[in-house]
Amino acid sequence: MTRRIRRRRGTSPAAPESLPFNDDMLLEILLRLPPQPSSLPRASAVCKRWRGLVTDPRFLRSFRANHRKPPLLGIFESFNMMLDANGIARYRSYDHNYKRLHLNLAFRPILDPPDRVPCQRFDLRRHDIKIGKFRPNRLLGCRHGRALLMDHMRNEVIVCDPITGHGHRIKAPPELYNAYGAVLCAATDQGHVHGSCHSCPFKVVLMSLWGDEGADEDEEGNRPIVRVYSSETGVWGNAILTTTRCELCNCNPGILVGNVIYWSSKSVGSAISFFNLDGFTDDIIEFDLDKQSLALSKGPPDLDGSSRHQIIHAEDGAVGLAILSHGRFEMWQRKVSCHGGDTWLLQKTIEVHTILGLAPQIEGSMRVMEILGYDEDNGTIFVYVDTSVYIVQLMSMQFKKLYESNHAYSCHPFTSFYAPGDCSALVFVLR
Repeated sequence: MTRRIRRRRGTSPAAPESLPFNDDMLLEILLRLPPQPSSLPRASAVCKRWRGLVTDPRFLRSFRANHRKPPLLGIFESFNMMLDANGIARYRSYDHNYKRLHLNLAFRPILDPPDRVPCQRFDLRRHDIKIGKFRPNRLLGCRHGRALLMDHMRNEVIVCDPITGHGHRIKAPPELYNAYGAVLCAATDQGHVHGSCHSCPFKVVLMSLWGDEGADEDEEGNRPIVRVYSSETGVWGNAILTTTRCELCNCNPGILVGNVIYWSSKSVGSAISFFNLDGFTDDIIEFDLDKQSLALSKGPPDLDGSSRHQIIHAEDGAVGLAILSHGRFEMWQRKVSCHGGDTWLLQKTIEVHTILGLAPQIEGSMRVMEILGYDEDNGTIFVYVDTSVYIVQLMSMQFKKLYESNHAYSCHPFTSFYAPGDCSALVFVLR
């Protein structure tokens, strides 16, 4: 007779042993978190073990290497304001009651919560950088997690890390007083990924269009000059000049493509473009960081008649140009032959209203359109249409409306990885 085995109520079969969950397996999961600011701080808040893993410098290096491109945290806007008769700051106006023009800077976050960084977090005044009435510092550009400013009163350049708050003041060469500039990481470590270069050495490149003061007055055009500062040596390099002159009077911020920095003629607003026709030119200044050489090249045929354009990254690492003309985006790419000659080819033409999902422009009316800036890391361009600012991914032509504004201000995109230990990141993502 078979004996029954009676099971007590409330009991269940023994659970199988859980799979071993070691640090290596956990690291592989954490490495695949998105690179947005909230990802690692939230992971570090789970437990002490997780925090130890995601704050380890070796993990952070692997995390950056896995994602390659840092996220766009926001933009620094350069905008003009005036003081009224009562000393109150107002937007630029032609009212004669306004006394003085002051250049101002402000950070505008563009990510949605919980990744949105408060604008106060990157207020440059927190880092002893005077902005406004008594110290009109000019923002020259942002790159590799740093911002570069020019203090005209002291004739100094300021290299600031908005995340850590660390800054460097460097005396500018006297011949580069009114210069354009670029800051970039100078790390040479194999596999280094830009975007969190807080402790890495850096270089500053200053370019001026007025470097040939001893030239004959009969000679037309300007002769650009470049000098490079290295934080490793603490000195400025020798002056580098072009052998030819250019017709550039003002420039857009420099764009780094490969190891070459490009400057094109400054884009101007539609309201004043008709009064600046002499300032349009198809000259492009190129500074090769590897060869330490400065040269001039010509842009596509439409560049000398365009008031709105932007140097961009094209396919296969080539230099490109986006021209905003008659409500259309023209996308150009430069092709270099084996003999060294170059040709600009029109890749595509797209109607702006089609990209942004807007109604077609009414015949006889004028639609306000401006190019405000370009994000080198993510290939996105900022455009102002009517009263709205949009960000457009140039490869996919996907767009997002960021905010509304009555004024089109130039913007400098700021990209960086945001690690848990950077300036108490947990404060804003876990509130």
